[in-house]
Amino acid sequence: MSYEHLRGLVGGTPHTTLGWPTMGETSRPHLSLVPDAVVDEFEATEVEADSWQDRALCAQTDPEAFFPEKGGSTREAKKICLGCEVRSECLEYALAHDERFGIWGGLSERERRRLKRGII
Repeated sequence: MSYEHLRGLVGGTPHTTLGWPTMGETSRPHLSLVPDAVVDEFEATEVEADSWQDRALCAQTDPEAFFPEKGGSTREAKKICLGCEVRSECLEYALAHDERFGIWGGLSERERRRLKRGII
């Protein structure tokens, strides 16, 4: 979720909400600087992120293949990525979170940097 997206939900200004305690809680009101809409959207994004990772083929294989030593082969990891149904979500995640290590969505760190610069 981008900063601009969150800012749009908040309206660009700080937001506070008060929620009164229920039975058994302290008598102090709950103060939140984050509107409920932002919290709901963030939680939904987290659920979505988890679901693609659960379906990823790499979750069922040796993680060492996806994080080879410098100069090591990436062939095995890329071969697994080719058959993965969530390859595009994985690459999107890596680009959005600036993942600097490992094979994500079938691309190495160098390939992702080149993609971001528009070279690929």
